[in-house]
Amino acid sequence: MSNYTFSSKDFKVFEVPGLEARMAEIEQHIRPKLHQLGEHFADFLSTHTADEFFMHIAKHARRTVNPPKDTWVAFSTNKRGYKMLPHFQIGLYESQVFVMFGVMHEAKNKTHYIEVFENHFKDIENLPADYRICVDHVKMDKPLIQDLSTEDLEQALSRAKQLKKGEFFVARTLSPDAPELKSDQAFLDYLEDTFEQLLKFYP
Repeated sequence: MSNYTFSSKDFKVFEVPGLEARMAEIEQHIRPKLHQLGEHFADFLSTHTADEFFMHIAKHARRTVNPPKDTWVAFSTNKRGYKMLPHFQIGLYESQVFVMFGVMHEAKNKTHYIEVFENHFKDIENLPADYRICVDHVKMDKPLIQDLSTEDLEQALSRAKQLKKGEFFVARTLSPDAPELKSDQAFLDYLEDTFEQLLKFYP
């Protein structure tokens, strides 16, 4: 069985009704892979930066009724959490794998971290054609950067900086049938390539 990549069965976990039943499926089928990805990329990011990274697998502990629509592993330089810092994520919805780097609205010094993106504005615009932005981490919608005007991108960054709930991530996504998911090595190669691009924006 694959240790890293996601299969069609993994995506079907999000069709399971009920919080308890879906969490049991996530625990059995998806979390072991998130853990393997977490170990691999905590090491990868620590090697490629001057900082030590820690993995944080989503627990969904606050949920009492509604089952999660997605799940993920995040990477930050804080052993206790990730939401307060710029961080990387690998996760999946029912119809999407996502990889991203950025800041949530909870981030301390959010203005400073958004300015790092602003200072690399041309790098964002010049990313390969399949890169996207995410301005709300709880939504699957992530528009392609190439479909946005310069003004659209400037506004997204400005809103992230000025609004209390503002967020900004640079992201990349795969559909469940993507060739990059057909083998562990193909998936790891894709993720490593993505992280190397995203590291341009690491402060």
